Amino acid sequence: MVGKSAVSPNIPRSTVREALGPKVQFDRPLAPLTSYRTGGPAKYFIPAGTPEELTAAVTAANRLRIPFFIIGGGSNLLVSDRGYDGLIIRVEIRGMNLVDETVVTCGAGEDLMALVNFAAECSLTGLEFAAGIWGTVGGALYGNAGAYGGEMKDIVRRVTLVDSAGYGKTVDNEYCRFGYRDSCFKVTGDIIIEATFQLRKGDKVAIGSRVDEILALRARRHPGEGNSAGCFFKNIPDPDQEHGKLPAGRLLEEAGVKGLSVGGAAVYPDHANIIVNTGHATSKDIRDLADIMKEKVREKFAILLEEEVIQLGEF
Repeated sequence: MVGKSAVSPNIPRSTVREALGPKVQFDRPLAPLTSYRTGGPAKYFIPAGTPEELTAAVTAANRLRIPFFIIGGGSNLLVSDRGYDGLIIRVEIRGMNLVDETVVTCGAGEDLMALVNFAAECSLTGLEFAAGIWGTVGGALYGNAGAYGGEMKDIVRRVTLVDSAGYGKTVDNEYCRFGYRDSCFKVTGDIIIEATFQLRKGDKVAIGSRVDEILALRARRHPGEGNSAGCFFKNIPDPDQEHGKLPAGRLLEEAGVKGLSVGGAAVYPDHANIIVNTGHATSKDIRDLADIMKEKVREKFAILLEEEVIQLGEF
């Protein structure tokens, strides 16, 4: 598993506070900010509730040569037990607006489920697939989240960004280069501030029913929020279908991973592609269990699974 690590220069805290402002925190525990509830502290941490705060934090980090990493809801993230030796910027830019009859803008820090509900209340269809997906809108765009036949790429019209140097810009859907659980943001370092979505008018009752249906489907196969990161591995291309996918969960189940555990980490009984924290797991437990699962699939099918969950820090 490839991680995103950091090594910060040894800078006096007074200098860091002067550059980042009074909101900066030192040695902030990250476990409470992730759905796994594991991991060590961030050397530096700052919340960004406005585009201006986000830009200022990125600019200051670059000036001090402090490596930084952006988080939202922490729902697709495994933080090293050693923590992160850099700056964590938590995007908390919220707010949703109906621009016209079928167009919605939303801050990157808004909860994705809140956006689903907002669209449903406005009798707008197109977002039902996202019902029950944990995390923020920015995180969903970063990983092109999808389920039940839909993906974020299908509804995005524009995205407002801050690039890795701290400059703002607005881009279109094509710029984002959305792919399966992928986007250009994983390469460019662009940070999402706000997105504009193109939806369609629909029947409010029918939209609500579909949302409830998807939530019920998720409840039957997924654990409750707060002890996992959803599916750990990406589905893989199906050689027998031009655009089809082989579910990683099916491969993992046939490889016999159900019932496996390492320390406090265990494979979820109802879904072989989900690792849960049973209450006392470390991030290393989760990482080690994932490696065992991955190896079992490689041995049985000669297929190397790719992680969907982001690993942060040194393991």
